[in-house]
Amino acid sequence: MNEKIKTLKKAFLCAFPHTIPIFAGFWFLGITYGIYMNVSGFSFWYPMVMSLIIFAGSIEFVAVNMLLGAFNPLQALAMTLMINARHLFYGISMLDRFRGMGWKKIYLIFGMCDETFSINYTAEIPPDIDRGWFMFFVTWLNHFYWFFGATLGGIFGGLIHFSTEGLDFVVIAMFVVIFLEQWLKEKNHISSLLGLALSLICLVAFGADNFIIPAMLAILIVLTLSRRPLETRLDDDTGAPAETRLDASAENLAETDAQKGGEQA
Repeated sequence: MNEKIKTLKKAFLCAFPHTIPIFAGFWFLGITYGIYMNVSGFSFWYPMVMSLIIFAGSIEFVAVNMLLGAFNPLQALAMTLMINARHLFYGISMLDRFRGMGWKKIYLIFGMCDETFSINYTAEIPPDIDRGWFMFFVTWLNHFYWFFGATLGGIFGGLIHFSTEGLDFVVIAMFVVIFLEQWLKEKNHISSLLGLALSLICLVAFGADNFIIPAMLAILIVLTLSRRPLETRLDDDTGAPAETRLDASAENLAETDAQKGGEQA
C-alpha cells in the first residue's frame, strides 16, 4: 500500500508542473463560461454539471444558445461533430500510448482535450514515473481546472459587473507558450514549419472560421506522405534509429493545434 501511494504521489508531483499554464487559461475561461451561463439565466449547477460531464469548452459555450433555442438534437449533434472533429486525430495518435492502461484508459479518452493531448503526447516522462498515472493526473488536473472555474463563475457571476471581454486571449497566449517550448526541444523544425505553412495557406483559402479541419487534413496528408524522408533527415541529425523517435505526423499535429488555439477554451 505504501509503495502504491508513493507511486501515485511521484506521478502527481511530476504531472502538476506541466499543467500550471493550463490552469491559468482554464480557470479564467471557465469563470467566463460560468458568468456567461449566469447572465443567460441559468443556475450555477448548469455550468458545474456541463463542465463535469461534457468537458469541451467550445461546445459548452455554443450549448448556451442551443439550450435557449428550439429543441433540435440533430443540429446539436452536427455542431458538436464539426467543432470537435479534431479529436478523431488525437485519438488515433494516442492509441499506442493508451495501450495497457487498464481502467484509466476510459477516463484518458473522455478527458482528452487539446491541452491534455499536447502535454501527454510530448512530455518527457522520467523513467521512474508511472506513465499511466502521469497521463491520468495531467488529464484529471486539467479537467478539475475547467470544472472549478466554471463552477465559480456560475456561483459568483451575478456579483461581477466588469467587462470580461478579452479574457479568451489567455488561452491563445498559453498555446503560444506550449508551441515555443516544443520548438526549443526540437533539433529539426521541418515538421513544425510545414504545419505552420499549411495552416496559413488554409487560413487564407478558407477563412478564420473554417480553416481548422482543412488544415489538419492537409497536415496529416503531407506529413504522412513525407514521413520517411523526414525520419531519414532526423536520423542524419540525431544519429538515433527511426523507431526510437516520436511519430512525426502526430507530434506536428499536437504542436500545430497548440499554436493555433485548437479548442477555444
